[in-house]
Parts: sequence; C-alpha cells; structure tokens
Amino acid sequence: MKRPFVALLSLISIALAIAVFLPAVRPVQAGGGQKAEAQEVTDGSNAADYCVKKGGEVNDRQPFYNTNDVEQNWLRLSGSTQFCKFLSKKDGSRIYAELSTLYTEEPSLAALAYYAEVTYNGNCNGNPASCYCSQLGGSDLFGGINAAGGGWVKKSDPDDPVLEACIFPDMSTIDSWGLFYHSAGIIRGKDLSKVLRFANPYGTK
Repeated sequence: MKRPFVALLSLISIALAIAVFLPAVRPVQAGGGQKAEAQEVTDGSNAADYCVKKGGEVNDRQPFYNTNDVEQNWLRLSGSTQFCKFLSKKDGSRIYAELSTLYTEEPSLAALAYYAEVTYNGNCNGNPASCYCSQLGGSDLFGGINAAGGGWVKKSDPDDPVLEACIFPDMSTIDSWGLFYHSAGIIRGKDLSKVLRFANPYGTK
C-alpha cells in the first residue's frame, strides 16, 4: 500500500519535534577534533564492512559537472563519497545507497523516502527519476536544470560510470532510479528494506 507524501512529512515533523527535547550537545574539549576524525574513520570502515557483508560492493565516486559533453570536457568538482552498490545477479539491475545512509540506525530522509513509496506525480517533462527526486525534496541536479548534466562518477564502473544520486538536505543519499522504481513496487538490485539498518517505520507490507 502506497503511503501518501503527507505521511512522510508527518514522520519528519515528529523526528524534528523529538530533536528539540534531546540533551544539548556537550562542548568539544581540547583534542576532540582528532577523536571525532578517528570516530568517522571507524564508522566508515564499519559501514564498508557492513556493505560487503550484505552482498554489496563499496563504490568510490567523485562529482563531475558537464557529463553530457565528451569526457575530456567534464569538470571534476571537489569532494568524493562512497556508495554501496547492490547488483542483482538475476536481472543486472542496480541500486546505490551512500554508505552512512545504509549503515545508520537513525532516521534519514533518503531511507524514509524509500520506505514511503510516494507515488510519482508525473508533473515533469524531463528525466522521471530526477523529477521524482525533486518531488521528494531531494536533488540530483548539477548546476540546476540545464543541458550540461552532472553526476557521481566512477569511470571504471561497467554499469553506471555516471550515477544519478538523489541527495536530501540531511545529506542522506539513494540513487534516483532506485527510488523511482521502488515507488512503483519494482526492486532494483536489492530490496533495501532488508539491509538498511534504520528499520521501516511503516511496518512491513
């Protein structure tokens, strides 16, 4: 059963309301920055191990602008991120979840969007997966709506050298086509409800 978009918004509102009553964050003490960095490294290693354990492949990607042009004209942007790629041996379909989105046990907008299966409204003449991402409140656009294009690149990936990743305001991320197909009840790559550590708040179907 499809969940209306208002249900997703209601759940987000509840999460924000709970956050108001959480204890204040303790001040960072001297040397706290190094401890935080060490924790991030540990969490990242744990997330990567978890991805592989669940049948995924750790996918290192960098952001590029102008990917609709010839490759020599692509513009490499700052930063990089890691995705967990789940490839279906049955039909070759894929789905990508950013590692921390996959590994966290806390709510994230990307996970909530995946679970909610909001119906695509069709109010767009462009790429339906990108339009659906925008409908959910995320974005996979590089430089706004234009012909230049952009995406998260792994040139050696035989399936998706340029990935459309739907990024939400909390930085949680699942690829746009994975979200779009799942809204129609189609599983690509792997059913993320079986591997996301944040449990489905709507319950199982």
